[in-house]
Amino acid sequence: MSRTRWLRLLAIVTVPALFLTACPADEPEEEDPEPVETPDDTETEEPEDDVTRGDGVLSLGFVLPETGDLAFLGDPMIEGLNYAVEQINEAGGVLGEDVTLTGGDEAGDTAVASETADRLLADGVDAIIGAAATGMSLAIIDQVTGAGVVQCSGSNTGPVFTTYEDDGFYFRTAPTDALQGPILAEKIVGDGHTQVALAARSDEYGEGLLDATSAALEEQGATVVEEVLYDPTADTFDSEVQQLVDANADAIALISFEEGAQLVSGMIEAGIGPGEVALYGADGVATADFPASVDPGDPNVVDGMSGTRPDASVDPEFQSGLEEFAPDLEDFTFAPQIYDCAVITALAAVAANSDDPEVFVEEMNNVTRDGEECTNFADCVALLEDGEDIDYQGPSGATTFTDAGEPAIGTYEIWEFADGEFTVIESGIESTLEEGAEE
Repeated sequence: MSRTRWLRLLAIVTVPALFLTACPADEPEEEDPEPVETPDDTETEEPEDDVTRGDGVLSLGFVLPETGDLAFLGDPMIEGLNYAVEQINEAGGVLGEDVTLTGGDEAGDTAVASETADRLLADGVDAIIGAAATGMSLAIIDQVTGAGVVQCSGSNTGPVFTTYEDDGFYFRTAPTDALQGPILAEKIVGDGHTQVALAARSDEYGEGLLDATSAALEEQGATVVEEVLYDPTADTFDSEVQQLVDANADAIALISFEEGAQLVSGMIEAGIGPGEVALYGADGVATADFPASVDPGDPNVVDGMSGTRPDASVDPEFQSGLEEFAPDLEDFTFAPQIYDCAVITALAAVAANSDDPEVFVEEMNNVTRDGEECTNFADCVALLEDGEDIDYQGPSGATTFTDAGEPAIGTYEIWEFADGEFTVIESGIESTLEEGAEE
């Protein structure tokens, strides 16, 4: 088995995530999404020394995509967060005070995300919700957790966070891609394929899911005949396509985002498209507009391509409430996960009887397990006030945290392209890491 790690950039830490997982991080748009206030000397590694936390008011901030390639995720995430804060405050808030919320753009750009995080830290927030992209969270995690502030992402899926040195201040409600890899491998092997080539973005998301899928394929009896890591910002992917041609695989798994359309187009021209070789993908290409991105004149060219993604179904009661709260919202992607980040943070502060993140961080995992089950903030608070331990189970369906501060179980679905349309063909497939397993 050979592995080609062709990198034109030495430090690509972008992800996506669509279900993203994970999420791409490209250059910001020409217009800044909103003014970002930074000190004149631009040294923003640490928050101001006079910042006071634990003042009796739980202050939340967010770093989420208002602009950039993932801007389409920004609306459901931010509205899901606003909805959570409204429900928390309607139930009496935290420690008798309303929770406050402020935030800014991640923009698919590490510099913008870092500046937004610095501004929020200087404002004295107790927790930051986000970022959406794994790469963007990697850009700010040291700033946030190093300041003793809680960070919770609803969409980071990169396995890197499971063992990241964050002093216990980083959490996520999206399952690690170490759980998705075995599901993707099971789909490929279950379809009868034994000689598999893998192509993935050369970033934390791509490499993490590639490694998990590769290991699972070998464990399930298949042979990984080629692994190609590529620069997602490259102008062409001719050499990568040729490597896949030379691999002579009976199945190819592509771990990409929007650049995957260019790769698939090249594969079709080279005679290894989904009409000739079984082609699989993950959450980054599981979108209704992907077929037209490959060929605007004939979206049927990707018919037969299938893959996996985190289960995108939304709890009907939650969706109904969010639709009433934000009637113009059409997409609900990651809204439940972001909502749960906010509620878990608020419940941790109630359980700790403190809005100081260095105190309530100890309760972030505890409120999601080993107690009386509850499904909304008000009911959970009532149990806490009665002296009960709680097990919050929110609308994301993945809120039982491991010691690493992430879901113990991932739930996935199988999708396919047929007649140029995106269709989910199976859902509710669970994946669990073995006890003590890493990444």
